[in-house]
Amino acid sequence: MTSRTRGQRLLAFIERSGNALPDPAMLFVGLLGVVWLLSALLSLFTFDLIDPRTGAAVVIQNQLSGEAFTAFTSSMVKNFAQFHPIGVVLVAMLGIGVAEHTGFINAGLKALLSATAKWLLTPMVILVGIVSHTAADAGYVLVIPLGGIIFYAAGRHPLAGIAAAFAGVSGGFSANFVPSAIDPMLQGITQSAAQLIAPDITLNPLNNYYFTALSSVLIIAAGWFVTDRLVEPRLAETPVDDDIDSPNSIEPLTPNERHALRWALASMLLAASLLTLSALPEQSAWRGAGGTLTEFGAPLMNSIVALIFLLFLLPAIVYGIAAGTVTSSRDVIEGMTKSMQDMAYYLVIMFFIAQFIYAFGASNLGVLLALEGAQGLQALGLPGAVTITGIVLLTALLNLFVGSASAKWALLAPIFVPMLMQLGISPDLAQAAYRIGDSTSNIITPLMPYFPLVVVYCQRYVKDTGIGTVVAMMLPYTISFLVLWTAFLIGLWAIGVPLGLQSSYSYP
Repeated sequence: MTSRTRGQRLLAFIERSGNALPDPAMLFVGLLGVVWLLSALLSLFTFDLIDPRTGAAVVIQNQLSGEAFTAFTSSMVKNFAQFHPIGVVLVAMLGIGVAEHTGFINAGLKALLSATAKWLLTPMVILVGIVSHTAADAGYVLVIPLGGIIFYAAGRHPLAGIAAAFAGVSGGFSANFVPSAIDPMLQGITQSAAQLIAPDITLNPLNNYYFTALSSVLIIAAGWFVTDRLVEPRLAETPVDDDIDSPNSIEPLTPNERHALRWALASMLLAASLLTLSALPEQSAWRGAGGTLTEFGAPLMNSIVALIFLLFLLPAIVYGIAAGTVTSSRDVIEGMTKSMQDMAYYLVIMFFIAQFIYAFGASNLGVLLALEGAQGLQALGLPGAVTITGIVLLTALLNLFVGSASAKWALLAPIFVPMLMQLGISPDLAQAAYRIGDSTSNIITPLMPYFPLVVVYCQRYVKDTGIGTVVAMMLPYTISFLVLWTAFLIGLWAIGVPLGLQSSYSYP
């Protein structure tokens, strides 16, 4: 039996096992029960771990106590209503729904596919997914479903397009040619950790920029190979359902569609130009407190989802009027309504995920898991390259349970950064290692808030898609990215390539 056959059998087993799990909504109900029981059990013990964020000892909070349970029921509606991914998805989908309903997206894809060689679709989709990181979570609601539509329209398997887009958007989250808000956020945490032993140290907010930019090439190449040589051939045995409301062949644009598309693109260009002009002045209201457009908390960054809504809605309406698919405001509202109907199942899942994440965070189980793992790795006293690899693997493991990039790094940085500095390893390198682990396992954990959304996207084409289907589909990307990306980082370190813009080092 060849290694490839064994790998295919393993993926098939993972798919069957994952799909044998309860419905995703009920899975999170079960996980909520596990959190309650574990918190009740572990609350009976004391731990000699200090939470670096608060300086206090880690205490597991019993979520079955009267006080905790009433707090849970009191906040149930708030947990759901204020769960960040829900607003991101629904607002963006309102604009995208109109664009689909009027035919604007379909016409745009026809134009795109007519100008793109079929064999270049995979790297193009992954590249767009990588660049979408600049727009925060926009890639999850924009790029991933479009990956399926593009592949299906080109006569390829739509799930392969979704997989390639998901790999670029989430698996390669720390690869990007363009700086994003996550860069200064992580740099701030890293600098604070480094100053524990070197108070005068300062780090550049783009201290990983060269690494993330070069990583983009690596992720595109690796994702291209995995998609075309591993994932799509395996998906050839998965038939697409017959009742798909998407084009499955590339047809030329009709004169009416071409005319309407020109008007739509002109309106989009006009809107983008007005936005750019309003953002250029130094006193622009789009800028943050530091005077930049891309800093964390800048109004432009906070408005990304709203801008996606508007920049899809406006050209979609213009296209519809020009093409005759919009004759009244009812047509616009109908497109929005249909997109919300398609999100019904996702909302049900999100309700239970929101409750699980609240209980998991309130219990402090994630803090305990992260600190125990970090201290265990520290106690091993391994050589530098092995320790870097260990940080990547530990982060990837923790990421299966604790999704927030900043929250995990706030826990791990005060342990890892000072430890590695004393070994002569820069904070920049420690942060880069963390970013690899934080990215690569995003695409295989059902606990990632957008993972159920990807399942929903896949079900548009293959209705019996389950958690196991998506995990098995994405696992080759995770393994490839973990191995290649870690080796790439260690290689850069070994030959002395700077990871980003210069920081100030003066530590023991």
